[in-house]
Amino acid sequence: MSSLGKLFKWGTFAYEAFLAIPFIGGAFVLANGWLPLGIAFLLHAAAVVILLRERGPFIGNIIGIVTSVVAIIPVVGWIMHAITAIVLLIEGLSANRRRPQY
Repeated sequence: MSSLGKLFKWGTFAYEAFLAIPFIGGAFVLANGWLPLGIAFLLHAAAVVILLRERGPFIGNIIGIVTSVVAIIPVVGWIMHAITAIVLLIEGLSANRRRPQY
């Protein structure tokens, strides 16, 4: 995975992990009128495009797209952000150990 792919993978992980913090993430989303969910959607969509082109792991970002849509529901959103952050963390750690296969 290239440095751009790693940047998007770890960046989306950090964003999802922040949104998964109880009360703080929810307050951030509500205070900004759900705009952070739209930003998360766009970040995950861009990451999917980049990771597909690089043949990197992109399932966590697909889950992130779904999370961005479902996160309008407060408690469900919090749980989904936590799950997405965990999946992105696992993908990020496992991608660092893989060698590129051509």
